[in-house]
Amino acid sequence: MDDKKSWGSTVLGWFVVREAEEGTTPPNESAPASPPPPPVQFQGEVPAPAAGNVDFDGVFKAAGISAEERDRFAKAGTLLGSLPPETDPVVRKRIVEASLKAFGVPIDKIIEAGAQSIQALEGYLQIQTSGMKKFAEEAQTLMADYEEKIRQARDLLARRIADQQAVQKACNDRKLEIQKVLEFFGQEAVARVVRESPKLIDPSLPERKD
Repeated sequence: MDDKKSWGSTVLGWFVVREAEEGTTPPNESAPASPPPPPVQFQGEVPAPAAGNVDFDGVFKAAGISAEERDRFAKAGTLLGSLPPETDPVVRKRIVEASLKAFGVPIDKIIEAGAQSIQALEGYLQIQTSGMKKFAEEAQTLMADYEEKIRQARDLLARRIADQQAVQKACNDRKLEIQKVLEFFGQEAVARVVRESPKLIDPSLPERKD
């Protein structure tokens, strides 16, 4: 196995393997899965992401990577990025290593800081994934509870509507029975009694507003 293809299994699988660039097995084909790396023991409070943005310095600091180590690694990255992309990889490596040695920057320490940074990010992802899983479970439980309450409310509303329709029909049927008796005495007699009785409200009069 060449050097590029071996990155996926280096340092307990912390490295991100770019399938399109490195010719590894595509995601839809069977390939042996690397075991997840052991959890990172963060030494301080891990900053929560804000709208998808990560406080990388905060993450690295919580993982015990000092500001000096981070600064040394950043300088190496800046130096590497300043070289023309068409420069031969072997030449690029020699230039970077020679420059770092000239400034007294230990290469092993840079490698250590870089690997530790990837380890910290993997641990950070594990924390966020675990937190997301817990939130999703709680959200699903909450939604299921609300859905059950909505279902119960709909059932109750349907029963109340059916009851109201039954009440309305029963009252209308009873009114028709009473109306038949009143019609027997005649419309004029009923209207006169309604006007003269203190117990009745004359529907022909305008509604009183107290």
